[in-house]
Amino acid sequence: MTQRSQQALSEAPIVAVVERSGFVESVHRGIVVAVDAQGSVLFERGDASAPHFPRSSNKPIQALAMVRSGLDLPADLLALASASHSGEDFHLDGVRRILAGAGLSEDDLQNTPDLPYDEQARREWLAAGHEPTSIAQNCSGKHAAMLATCVVNDWDTATYRDPSHPLQVAMADALADLCGESVAATGIDGCGAPVMAVSPLGLARAFGRLAAATDGPERVVAQAIREFPEFLGGTRRDVTDLIRSVPGLVAKDGAEAVYAIGLPDGRGMVVKIADGGQRARPVVAAAALRELGVEAEVLERLASAPILGHGQPVGAVRAV
Repeated sequence: MTQRSQQALSEAPIVAVVERSGFVESVHRGIVVAVDAQGSVLFERGDASAPHFPRSSNKPIQALAMVRSGLDLPADLLALASASHSGEDFHLDGVRRILAGAGLSEDDLQNTPDLPYDEQARREWLAAGHEPTSIAQNCSGKHAAMLATCVVNDWDTATYRDPSHPLQVAMADALADLCGESVAATGIDGCGAPVMAVSPLGLARAFGRLAAATDGPERVVAQAIREFPEFLGGTRRDVTDLIRSVPGLVAKDGAEAVYAIGLPDGRGMVVKIADGGQRARPVVAAAALRELGVEAEVLERLASAPILGHGQPVGAVRAV
């Protein structure tokens, strides 16, 4: 399985170029796939059926598993449970609210201590004399919600990161259910929780189903993300802008340059940049959405990323 995934990435087509002063300086290879509401492929670049770790793009489906397991949070905190948050004050306050509602504290968090993800929030955190902590790390909303789900079900909170824990089993089941395929591998994510591998094709189907849901836990999670996209990302994040700007859209960015997007008509799309280069991720995703016929001003903004020379734009990252 690992060999197939490696081959899919190494043989992926060029999906973006980096131009400096009119000269192509670098290229990014990647896999892009879009499906219709029935899960049939609309277009595919590269081998989208080979499994990869979606990293944090799995989080809305992990949140779905928690809601299916009895977690009941207000919409803003459910969006935060699905988040790779920026570490802004309202994010950290939300994590504390989730923990307090379950009778827990920051000491119960087991995610890796880190600084806030957002550059401005990080500077403010350091200026205040703070060290890396679990609550400041971008996955603390998910970890707080995982702990709260354990409390609801009387599951052990000390071992919630173990892949055999009932919580993680429920998450694997939800991922397999929405993707329509079994989990191909389980690893350790950057925050210390399990990360489960599925194909970009399966993940595209999952996000299409999530975005199109009209009732049940799927609808609850999708609506929370739509109503509170700043809790899913942050005030200066492309994923937040995308969700705000395209009615009904649900999206989640992930480490190693993954972008999973669902549209309210049931179409789904996933981008995976082969080298993990985040600068190409929103650019390629915007181009793919336009290929799907989506029109929004935000796609114009995301269509290229500036390349600087002496602090001034001298080129751009562009999708091909």
